[in-house]
Amino acid sequence: MPRIFARGETMKPHDSATQRIENDNARFAIKGVLALEAGRGSLPSVVIRNEHASATVYLHGAHVTHFQPKGKGPVLWMSDWSWFEAGKPIRGGVPICWPWFGPHAGDPKLPGHGFARLVEWKLTKTAQLPGGRTQVQLALTPAEVRTSPAAGLLKVFPHPFELTFAVTVGAELEMELAVHNPGQAPFTFEEALHTYLVTGDIWDARIRGLAGAKYVDKMQAMKVCTQEAEEVVFAGETDRVYLDTRSACELIDSKLERRIAVAKENSVNTVVWNPHKAKAKAMPDFGDGEWKGMVCIETANVGPGAVTLPPGGTHAMKAVLALT
Repeated sequence: MPRIFARGETMKPHDSATQRIENDNARFAIKGVLALEAGRGSLPSVVIRNEHASATVYLHGAHVTHFQPKGKGPVLWMSDWSWFEAGKPIRGGVPICWPWFGPHAGDPKLPGHGFARLVEWKLTKTAQLPGGRTQVQLALTPAEVRTSPAAGLLKVFPHPFELTFAVTVGAELEMELAVHNPGQAPFTFEEALHTYLVTGDIWDARIRGLAGAKYVDKMQAMKVCTQEAEEVVFAGETDRVYLDTRSACELIDSKLERRIAVAKENSVNTVVWNPHKAKAKAMPDFGDGEWKGMVCIETANVGPGAVTLPPGGTHAMKAVLALT
């Protein structure tokens, strides 16, 4: 029976959120495996616990905040200082950067990394797959953006679009971002799965798989350099966009004695980022010392690698994380 409110009483945001979670559970829950729950900040989240792993996906930003294979440690890093609020990005996990990456080229005052991570997506499908894997699908169109605090950003990107984000949880974490152009004119976008990975200590971490690649070094005034060494190591703030990189990377973590493979499809850029001490301290949603325990290996199409999508076209970019 629906709740009857007394005169002068109105439904509080918490009541509304709770009702939506109950409604979505009725449609999408998978008994013993998947349920919607109120997450941090009372934001709705999809929580998965299957025979292979546990994972959490927030509807806000279609944001994966947790992935942990059974019997192993967490793969994704999250800041203890992150916001969990409407209109603000979540710090850590896998933010979706779309339709631009970093500062907007025409107006750096606009929110960095676009609006996809600032908006609550629509949950459209859940499924239990062969082999015990579990899949969640979320969607974003201009309709969802218009009812969010980011509505004004549609003036900056005035194109019809349909985004679908599929997250498949098994022994590996698969994430596929599909962009469809239902309009009559082409549009160009940048995209990234801005993946934050846990490290035992950044000084003991290194990345293999980028040897010989050219990269734009944001710490050297956008200078184009070549990755001469076999492995990327960290000696300070690091912010690099590797060019024409289609193969997998591997994070080798000596302290945690493990490796994380990051494979990808339909991505021509790999972004490597660690803010180091000064930048971390300057960010209000990032703990002063947290930079030591994380590194980003991002699956991306940015800058010269941006995608131009014709009318009726679809582009799908995939990232797969595997802990070994």
